Amino acid sequence: MTMIVRNLQLVRDRITTACVAAGRDPASVRLLAVSKTFGADAVIDAMSDGQRAFGENYIQEGVEKILAVRAWEADGLRSPSFRASEWHCIGPIQSNKTRLVAEHFDWVQSVDRLKIAQRLSEQRPPHLPPLQICLQVNIDGGPTKSGVAPQEALALAAEVAGLPGLQLRGLMSIPEPAPDFIASCAVHQKAADLFDHINRAGTLPQPMDTLSMGMTADLEAAIHAGSTMVRVGTAIFGGR
Repeated sequence: MTMIVRNLQLVRDRITTACVAAGRDPASVRLLAVSKTFGADAVIDAMSDGQRAFGENYIQEGVEKILAVRAWEADGLRSPSFRASEWHCIGPIQSNKTRLVAEHFDWVQSVDRLKIAQRLSEQRPPHLPPLQICLQVNIDGGPTKSGVAPQEALALAAEVAGLPGLQLRGLMSIPEPAPDFIASCAVHQKAADLFDHINRAGTLPQPMDTLSMGMTADLEAAIHAGSTMVRVGTAIFGGR
């Protein structure tokens, strides 16, 4: 058993324990393995243990890794159209990088401006399924964090949901580190409340189903507050 496989099993155990403590079904929380700065070999190692969803912060590095992993997948199956791995862009996106994201990623969790969403919509190749979108929300007003302000999220969600080639799935947040479990639960609960508020507003063609929050240090608190996807890097791949 490799270190990555062992770490994956430990993280899955943490997710299960947190879900049981919160009275939730462990199947209601997806694990996104954040593979930034680690090579395609590390991703393939994780895939050997059934992990399929991977998150990348750096677009160029991510695209190179996606191409390498998909070439490996196609070689193994003799089918260049096979796409078992699922790739999430979770880092900031500049306008000059939207085409790379639209052409190679399956999800984008870091949309916080209509302009970026419009470019992704225009540049998504028509032969690919819709790009799955989460809006990044600066839920606690962190001065160094990206994200749409909570009070502007409903309007942005309605606009993004109407763009062709995209499917709005939910919200993503990266709050500042909290001093303890209770404080962490409280800030994550703000994102969960905003998620529910947007869904109840009735302005979307279909309800959002994804609340992406929680990382290595705070996944238990995020799950307690209702996260449906946790983004874990260090606890799987090791320190960077």
